[in-house]
Amino acid sequence: MATVTLKGNPINTIGTLPSKGSEAPSFSLTKKDLSTSTFSDYKGKKIVLNIFPSVDTGTCAQSVRQFNEKAAELVNTKVLCISKDLPFAQNRFCGAEGLDNVEMLSDFRDGNFGKAFGVEFIDGPLKSLHSRSVVVVDEEGKVIYTEQVAETVDEPNYDAALEVLMDA
Repeated sequence: MATVTLKGNPINTIGTLPSKGSEAPSFSLTKKDLSTSTFSDYKGKKIVLNIFPSVDTGTCAQSVRQFNEKAAELVNTKVLCISKDLPFAQNRFCGAEGLDNVEMLSDFRDGNFGKAFGVEFIDGPLKSLHSRSVVVVDEEGKVIYTEQVAETVDEPNYDAALEVLMDA
């Protein structure tokens, strides 16, 4: 279990992020067309997992915009923006914002991603949503960077996450 805050108030997650050097957990998420996307779909690519509570909040929306902007510069890398938002909401947001360098994926069906990555909130007002986190995975499926944002309303450290990709 990890503890972060929401506007200064502690909230807890179901577990902890995968450790650096470990194999990233397998996942199955829902795409905007309601088809399934799995971890194996990204084999041989670097992956940035931008994990957040809901695209309908300012900080979450900004993280998608920032990663979308930076993703255009990345080679052999996919940026996956993951929340429990319905695929319809994710698609509407990206369409309205003109974002096409990131892939929106939803954990709404069974929540197994949030459990496997240790980011599901188990208490507080965001219970069952995901903690704001970034996980970067290399081409071999190994975790090379993690950040669980300590204060949920704060943005992640984009530069640190992207810098590790340049070194990988």
